[in-house]
Amino acid sequence: MEVLGTQIRVQSLAQDGKVAVPPRYVQPAETRPKHDVGKRNDNDLPTPPVIDLSDSNSVHEELGRACREWGAFHIISHGVPLELLDEMRRVGRSFFEDCTMDQKLSYACDPNSPASEGYGSRMLAASNDKVSDWRDYFDHHTLPLSRRNPSKWPHFSSDYRKVVAEYSDQMNALAEKLLGLISESLGLPSSSIKDAVGEFYQNITVSYYPHCPQPELTLGLQSHSDIGAISLLIQDDVGDLEVWKDGEWIFVNPLHDAVFVILADQTEVITNGQYKSPPHRAITNAKNPRLSVATFHDPAKTKVIRPAFEPPKYRPVVYGDHVLSWYSKGPEGKQNVNALLL
Repeated sequence: MEVLGTQIRVQSLAQDGKVAVPPRYVQPAETRPKHDVGKRNDNDLPTPPVIDLSDSNSVHEELGRACREWGAFHIISHGVPLELLDEMRRVGRSFFEDCTMDQKLSYACDPNSPASEGYGSRMLAASNDKVSDWRDYFDHHTLPLSRRNPSKWPHFSSDYRKVVAEYSDQMNALAEKLLGLISESLGLPSSSIKDAVGEFYQNITVSYYPHCPQPELTLGLQSHSDIGAISLLIQDDVGDLEVWKDGEWIFVNPLHDAVFVILADQTEVITNGQYKSPPHRAITNAKNPRLSVATFHDPAKTKVIRPAFEPPKYRPVVYGDHVLSWYSKGPEGKQNVNALLL
């Protein structure tokens, strides 16, 4: 983000010790957290399911139920080395907390191009950036390999680039495995959804949410559904992720060794709405910074996505057009995928 030619980062604002957030981070009344942000764990509310991928007897049934009812769920026994999850969190946090601002800004993304690779604070096109999220991020372009250019990634640590590359490969394999199981849960051949998506375009986004002096007025990340095929998320122990279900925001309790799976818009279209891409958001807190690592698996922008079932409930869409709509109009929950409904 640039303001009057000066690059501003949320982490700098938090470190200034201000007691009030700047106006551009204040959410409209209707989008602010309605509950006490200091008391997020309500035992009376349901929580996203936890699915053990090693349980071959029930995994398809449990996945199908989770995809229909939630569109988001934790997975355990996922096959990704647990030490790699910790390493990815470690190097991501180290970039934000151990590097100087000048070092971080040397990797700044293009402020005039939404979602460009590098270190930034704003994802949307400037024309739609009316209220800013309380978040900084580093976005890596990791797949296909032709997009992977580690020279654009931080090298303050000798193993940062190695960890990101290994993590990319592991998440790619896990995403393919999950789409295969999800296809089978619908009675389709295991390759159906992956074939419809085509070659993965993978981005890894490390998000850093600094502590916020007024969490009741802000969001770390506004409500949205993911635009690609499937997203794989790991969190630290702070949490602050919420998923929309049955008219309520449900807090996602962080599970350290699990991967949180979020179905995205193109999977909703391919499954003809049987499985949904859930709106989700990040709230903020006054005490602790939060770190998450989201790995997005998307089609090529030239790929045409259409339902695999008849009669179709969604019109076909060129994925690049869907992306352009998201970044120019803004996410606002599910407005972009709902626009495809017939």
